[in-house]
Amino acid sequence: MLEILAITTPIFLIIGMGYVAMLLGIVGREQMQGIGNFVMYFALPALVVRALTQNPLKEVFNLAYLLAYGLGSVIVFTSALCLAIFIQKKNLQTGAIFALGMSVSNSAFTGYPVAAMVLGPPAVTFLALSMIVENLLMIPAALILAEMGRQAGGSLSRTLLQTANRMAKNPILMAILIGVLIAIVGLELPSPVTRAIDMVADAAGPAALFVIGGTLYGLHARGVMMDASQIMVGKLIFHPLAIVLAFLLMPATDPLLLAGAILFAAAPMASIYPLLGQRYGMADVAVGALMAATLASFVTFSVVIGLMTYFGLLT
Repeated sequence: MLEILAITTPIFLIIGMGYVAMLLGIVGREQMQGIGNFVMYFALPALVVRALTQNPLKEVFNLAYLLAYGLGSVIVFTSALCLAIFIQKKNLQTGAIFALGMSVSNSAFTGYPVAAMVLGPPAVTFLALSMIVENLLMIPAALILAEMGRQAGGSLSRTLLQTANRMAKNPILMAILIGVLIAIVGLELPSPVTRAIDMVADAAGPAALFVIGGTLYGLHARGVMMDASQIMVGKLIFHPLAIVLAFLLMPATDPLLLAGAILFAAAPMASIYPLLGQRYGMADVAVGALMAATLASFVTFSVVIGLMTYFGLLT
């Protein structure tokens, strides 16, 4: 138990630092957003480029991981959507946002720092693979369904075009493309460039956790406990379980791949979730779910790591 706390406690201490920095006025909202932009547009892309250029591509793009992580996420997404629409009688756009919250992790700002602490260098490979699934499959599916529900028969082609445009501007996907091109061409980057990439990449984990803490400050959820709790349970419990099920359906499973997928699935929902929720009239629910899941993840991450150690996935 002490070994598990030794892993999780530093993570949440850094999150707490971000919260306290906002609470005491040391860092303002715009400054915190600036740190977040640094992580998303510089640190994480540098991390991905480093992983793709320093490791053989056949080791990075693991098809089994992509299929299993994608299948598990789709299972949760579909189940959440059907529950919301057919049982709870919610409209399509609400169901899509519910499903998004349960099936898309905060891989960049929470999943990667935790996985890096637990698994070490392989975590960045799992980051790239998880974000491919999230950004090319899960988020577009949720946004298309939500737009279809909001427009009630509006132009599907316009929705698809807007989604594709949003994906094309994603810095992580751009970094994956750049890293793959460098690896295919066999270009050897100059030493000063690689050192700069290393320095920026090493800042990704701590800075991401700091931003999560700052983001939590000032969030208020009102009268949405039931819906927020439903999304939180779906994300922190059913998403990891669905990932385990999906890996069990694969012909052969590398324990390291399964461990990485579970850790990323066990992360709270994406930090942009409240912004997307606000767009579709679910701001309070999305904020409440993000707050509850982030706080509860201190316990659930410890449980997940403990179970993975017990079953031999971690040594």
